[in-house]
Amino acid sequence: QVQLVESGGGLVQAGDSLRLSCETSGRTFSTSVMGWFRQAPGKEREFVAAIRVSDSNTYDADSVKGRFTISRDNFKKTVYLQMNSLKPEDTAVYYCAALDLQYYTASYFYNREYAYKYWGQGTQVTVSS
Repeated sequence: QVQLVESGGGLVQAGDSLRLSCETSGRTFSTSVMGWFRQAPGKEREFVAAIRVSDSNTYDADSVKGRFTISRDNFKKTVYLQMNSLKPEDTAVYYCAALDLQYYTASYFYNREYAYKYWGQGTQVTVSS
């Protein structure tokens, strides 16, 4: 049973930083592709960032380039999302997800929500102006 548990969300002011964590269990972490998505009120869920754990290659949405950084700790089987210079428009529920490697292996799929099989419960990030 694959489990993803996010933590680290909260209420911050514009310009502040937060680090989200996603602890994984139940699958081989070293061969995983892990992603972060977010969903703002009234909007569809959108891709934020992804990391290929085997070589630490990262992929970021344009909206967060230069502000957010995805990373991983193989020993802890944990993926992080460091968020700097937060803006009110970053307010959303942030979800961690694991790619379905049985069907989707190319990096083309890393920002596609449908390619992710396992999802965490989400953590709320609220940025006040």
